[in-house]
Amino acid sequence: MTLTDAIPALLVLADGTTYRGWSFGATGTTIGEVVFNTGMTGYQEVLTDPSYCGQIVIFTYPELGNTGINPEDEESERPQVRGAIARNICHQPSNWRSTQSLPDYLKQYQIPGIYGIDTRALTRKIRMFGAMNGGISTTILDEAELLEQVQAAPNMAGLNLVREVTTPKVYEWSDPTIPTWEFNSQPLTGDRESLTVVALDFGVKRNILRRLASYGCRVIVVPADTPPEEILNYNPDGIFLSNGPGDPAAVIQGIETTKALLQSQKPMFGICMGHQILGHALGAETFKLKFGHRGLNQPAGLQQRIEITSQNHSFAIDPDSLPAAVVEISHLNLNDRTVAGVRHKSLPIFSVQYHPEASPGPHDADYLFEEFVQAMQTARQATTAEVR
Repeated sequence: MTLTDAIPALLVLADGTTYRGWSFGATGTTIGEVVFNTGMTGYQEVLTDPSYCGQIVIFTYPELGNTGINPEDEESERPQVRGAIARNICHQPSNWRSTQSLPDYLKQYQIPGIYGIDTRALTRKIRMFGAMNGGISTTILDEAELLEQVQAAPNMAGLNLVREVTTPKVYEWSDPTIPTWEFNSQPLTGDRESLTVVALDFGVKRNILRRLASYGCRVIVVPADTPPEEILNYNPDGIFLSNGPGDPAAVIQGIETTKALLQSQKPMFGICMGHQILGHALGAETFKLKFGHRGLNQPAGLQQRIEITSQNHSFAIDPDSLPAAVVEISHLNLNDRTVAGVRHKSLPIFSVQYHPEASPGPHDADYLFEEFVQAMQTARQATTAEVR
């Protein structure tokens, strides 16, 4: 595509800052919270991650779309972002797995994008002043008119977006990580008995489900509003709390459900939104970060060991609100010392603020799935011994 064929597009931030560029993807107008992702790869996984629902993503890597789109890398059934912002766009991808170009893919799902702007300057602005609402439009090119719509949109704080991405019905997931992409050199299932995990879906990524299946789990995915009694009726060996979008404090039903499930004392593992909801259920509070953590190289740890992790979140647990008698901090984000993991002191319950399944990202934290499986095996053995 030459610039003579390109459609003009306008980006307006809530503070009145404007950027003019060119459209890729769908035409029209979209409004969401503008955030940035620093990953150098994995744009398709980012676009389809339900945790990005309600957001317009700035990709700091300067060229987007080189490898196109393929059905194997989807983290959900469709793109979840409200819009995309890039420096340069590749309209003719070159990769043996590619089945579609990025612009055509976004056009198919009615997701607008803008390219040809200074994404470095825009990212520095978000870092300095914080994530804020913005709008992309090809149909409203008057700055004041688009700004009015942007300023009328709700802020992310207080917004429950889980209902937009959770599954409408119960389903089972059985597909493991395909052998081509399996990075663990040790056999994961071996002679293990199958363990049943109920995954509470706040916006789960498929690769999380694949990792659970790769470790030999039977995974039952349930909607976010499933009552605790119904979850326990599956007689799960463990309960998984998934990632998801929006403000965790607004997911009141999910917090209440998690509180009730804690009474069962079953092994429980949470990731991202699940980590935050577990924190609320244990009595902690969360707060909104200035611009969040979104990238593939976030260091996390506490003592002796550092993991390079994939992260994607706007909110964090307030460490001063954690009930110290019940729960301990297991990991910190080593860039800003925010809470990156918690662990119950007496029960097999833990969570992390990052993505151990990566996709995209490093595999340093995959051992957490193994820990979850071991906790479930130990709990099952204890139950069996009591029955005998």
